[in-house]
Amino acid sequence: MKYIVILGDGMAGNPLAQLDGRTTLEASHTPVMDELAKQAEIGLVSMVPEGMAPGSDTANLSVLGYDPKKYYTGRSPLEAFSIGVDMGAEDVSFRCNLVTLSEEEGIPYEERRILDHSSDEISTEDAGILLEDLKKELLGEAIDVGNAFEFYRGTSYRHLFIWKNGKILELIPPHDILTKKIGEFLPKEEILTEMMRKSYDILEQHPLNKKRRSQGLRPANSIWFWGAGTRPELPEFETKTGKKGVMISAVDLLKGIAVGTKMKNVHVEGANGGLHTNYEGKAEKAVEALLKDGYDFAYIHVEAPDEMGHQGNAGDKILAIENLDRKVVKVVKERMDVSGEPYRMLILPDHPTPIAVRTHTSDPVPYLLYDSTKKNQQGAERYCERTGRCSGTWLREGYRLIGHLFED
Repeated sequence: MKYIVILGDGMAGNPLAQLDGRTTLEASHTPVMDELAKQAEIGLVSMVPEGMAPGSDTANLSVLGYDPKKYYTGRSPLEAFSIGVDMGAEDVSFRCNLVTLSEEEGIPYEERRILDHSSDEISTEDAGILLEDLKKELLGEAIDVGNAFEFYRGTSYRHLFIWKNGKILELIPPHDILTKKIGEFLPKEEILTEMMRKSYDILEQHPLNKKRRSQGLRPANSIWFWGAGTRPELPEFETKTGKKGVMISAVDLLKGIAVGTKMKNVHVEGANGGLHTNYEGKAEKAVEALLKDGYDFAYIHVEAPDEMGHQGNAGDKILAIENLDRKVVKVVKERMDVSGEPYRMLILPDHPTPIAVRTHTSDPVPYLLYDSTKKNQQGAERYCERTGRCSGTWLREGYRLIGHLFED
């Protein structure tokens, strides 16, 4: 038996008037998932424990079977695993987004608003140029005041900042405060806030940002620190589950979880965490790992629905969900069926990212559990939030769901 998770990040949502009271998942044309739903187990699951922030970090740990209340120490340390940063026990890491702030003339930094948490999903190459210039300008001054800081390039707008022997601070994710004035959300630690202020002075007139504006793209004109944490200790996935697994994701967070749990990260050319990613390549690599390379478990993570939710773009979120159905679920199912290898496949979001709020929520999400050896189950007419609620099944401790997947 082979086991597959297809994770549509942020795929769930709330009803929208513009979609005649449907969610983006309900409004999407998803014939493959809907056909599977007729022969699958449908239910609701809460991937974010009560009292914890609804992030992809806590939620994806849950999906993989790690209780966040036991194992979670912050988001950015998981990303540090992916980037290859060897954190010391007393080091604190932070996510460092390249964001777009409003650029009104003559107003202080604190009065500016966050317009885009991703700077129009800036490319990794462009981000690397900006980050190198920031390091040259900012780190010399930081060292002068007796602190040891370092920046590390990640993917697209997502980067890493390490504070040696630093402090854990409560910080706000930029996607939670889109369009709001930033003053009340800045770090209480002045040296971090000062770095953010100076980053705007450096980046606002940077030649690369001038070029981006001329191309109709938003400038990456400030850094934003959040997601502070210390190095986590995660049990190996294979030791914990008895399954040899691979991770297929373009996002450093998921890659980092894989590194921390000793799963294999599989690189997919053209996978970028955006709407126009290599969906089919992810599916093909998963099947290859299962059928040719001897792995038992494949985790396929698709970031696009979440990104489109943060952008508040219902049409593109629907497109992302339809791409997941047509280019990932369909390809995996067809390849596995042709092989004759029995398999169990779990399809779900990690959390909702509703269009109206443009950030994550803690609401339970619908899951679909399909078993290729059990074709006569009484399922549902389609896969969506409504059929999940109507199922009567609600698993409140989401980290237990993967054990259900592994039941033969």
